[in-house]
Amino acid sequence: MSVHKDSDNRLVQCFDRLREQGRKAFVAYITAGDPDLGVTEQLIPALDKAGVDVIELGVPYSDPMADGPAIQMACERALASGTSVPGVLASVAAIRKHSQVPILLFTYVSPIEAYGVERFARDAARAGIDGLLLLDLPPEEDHGVFERLRAGGLATVCLIAPNTEDARRSMLAQESRGFVYYVCRFGVTGERSDLPKDLKRQIAAIKRGSSVPVCIGFGISSPEQAALAAKHGDGVVVGSHLVRMIERDAGKKSLVANVAKRAKQLAAAVHAV
Repeated sequence: MSVHKDSDNRLVQCFDRLREQGRKAFVAYITAGDPDLGVTEQLIPALDKAGVDVIELGVPYSDPMADGPAIQMACERALASGTSVPGVLASVAAIRKHSQVPILLFTYVSPIEAYGVERFARDAARAGIDGLLLLDLPPEEDHGVFERLRAGGLATVCLIAPNTEDARRSMLAQESRGFVYYVCRFGVTGERSDLPKDLKRQIAAIKRGSSVPVCIGFGISSPEQAALAAKHGDGVVVGSHLVRMIERDAGKKSLVANVAKRAKQLAAAVHAV
């Protein structure tokens, strides 16, 4: 397998460009296939046009242990509609005819290993996927997986939590490409009413050990929260809030337009910082 340069990757290029412009990134999470892959193929180009900088695309999994009720239910809906890993790759390939927004897959390691790591890296990169966030595989547990994904052209994004120790925090930042995802609170994904009080200190600690951009996620659900988080980090991730809108509007013709409208408000709040 040929080794790809980070500079060729859309995700890495996006954060390099934003850094040069002095702008923050807005990252939107949706679950692939929720309520079906046809909607996903419409929604991602609409989110791109709404100002979303990066799409985090969840691969539906039967045991999403890091996710709260909203995303668990989204996975159930997606699986019920027949969504599979090959189906997700085919949808991204179709989306690439209309949009070049960076797409990061948000997934667990089991579906990737079942597919075959090297085969997955090759097929995902060919489909137009830019990176992978493996929720349940720390780099030190099987570093070879990370090396094979990167050799295939995929950026690897790692998670850092509030209780991550200094040495491990530095290692995770070094293993990340594009950005590092800071989980700003304990527990599973889901909307919250406020941000942690020590957010500024936590982001500063990550940045002391690495130059990789830091995106803040878990619990952000309003333009006001997104703007506040953007003041401390390099980007903001919103997921459960948008997923709940998809659940609410499933079956309505207005689903794509409604979710894109809300994403535009969130993106504008982040970009104004």
